[in-house]
Amino acid sequence: MQSRGGCAFPQKQTEYCKSRANYLKTSTFHESNLDQEELRKFDELAISWWDPNGASRALHELNPARLAYVSERAHLSGTRVLDVGCGGGILTEALAQKGARVTGIDIARKALSVAELHLLESGLLVDYLETTVEQHAASGVEPYDVITCMEMLEHVPDPKSVVSSIASLLKPGGHAFLSTINRNGWAFALAIAGAEYVARLLPQGTHRYDRFIRPSELTGWLRNAGLHTEDIRGLHYDPFAGSVKLGGHVKVNYLLHAKRFSP
Repeated sequence: MQSRGGCAFPQKQTEYCKSRANYLKTSTFHESNLDQEELRKFDELAISWWDPNGASRALHELNPARLAYVSERAHLSGTRVLDVGCGGGILTEALAQKGARVTGIDIARKALSVAELHLLESGLLVDYLETTVEQHAASGVEPYDVITCMEMLEHVPDPKSVVSSIASLLKPGGHAFLSTINRNGWAFALAIAGAEYVARLLPQGTHRYDRFIRPSELTGWLRNAGLHTEDIRGLHYDPFAGSVKLGGHVKVNYLLHAKRFSP
């Protein structure tokens, strides 16, 4: 488990947060693959990100299954891991607890601020950056062993660009883990009509049906980017029982594991 240096000293914690906040305020990023409306939605969720009974309850209940899927298929301790679209850091911190050296990136500034502040409570070491994956890939950063991108692809205008950048950021033989929502009648009925309008588990407008991604589309983008799909698995969430199951059909939510071809 990675521990935050200096956690026993509140003054140092405060100074660290101030310096990181200044960095976030002055950072710039590539804007061609941003949706300002989506950014606004996630910034509105920031204040309740770490409330397991709040608006992000589903993320908290999904997280153990997502983490298990990643940790069972890739070694994490001591490895360099990138969490793309990290939000308030729920999965990011869980990866750090497994001993990974984690960087979390997002462009939702308020969510990143919440993620930074939560490090003071968890005592974990995570590096958060306000940037797009495209700009991060162009920055010349050292490649990663593992990259996660969960519940993010369906919220950007050009998910193919995200996939391409993830591929370029992976070491040969590196692992990519992605989750998103299929595009079909089942997905519309459950993820939009049911979750947003009937059960009101999510704010209305959280998802756009035209941005849902069929597994065949995602695997094609991965293949064109030099990644081989190793596994696709259904992710089944029962919000009333608070339970999550992996496996079975991929009609709605699904997880995917891919690896970068070795030279």
